[in-house]
Amino acid sequence: QVQLVESGGGLVQPGGSLRLSCAASGFMFSTYVMSWYRQAPGKERELVATISSTGGGTNYADSVKGRFTISRNNGQNTVYLQMNSLNFEDTAVYYCKAQRYSMGYWGKGTLVTVSS
Repeated sequence: QVQLVESGGGLVQPGGSLRLSCAASGFMFSTYVMSWYRQAPGKERELVATISSTGGGTNYADSVKGRFTISRNNGQNTVYLQMNSLNFEDTAVYYCKAQRYSMGYWGKGTLVTVSS
C-alpha cells in the first residue's frame, strides 16, 4: 500500500522557518522523483520544488528560490522541504508527490500558515 505522509506544518511568524517532512512507503522510493507542491486558498496547486531520484538535481519555483531547500534521504524513504524567510504568500497546504514515468502518488498535505 502506497503512502506519503507529510508532517511539520504549523503556524509561523513572517521571517520564520519550518521544515516539512514526507515519509514514503509501499514503493521503491529511491527510484522516484519527489516534489513538493502547495495550494493556497482560492488558488491552483503549484509546483514548489523537485528533487531527482538520487538527490543530485533540484529545481525550484522562482518564488521560493534562495529561501527553500528540498532534500531527500533514500535510506529513510523521506523527502524534506526546509523553508526559511517565510512570508504571508507562503501560506498554503503543502503536498509531496512521487513520480516515476506515468506513475504518480500524492500525500494528503500539511498546512503551513504564516501569520503575525
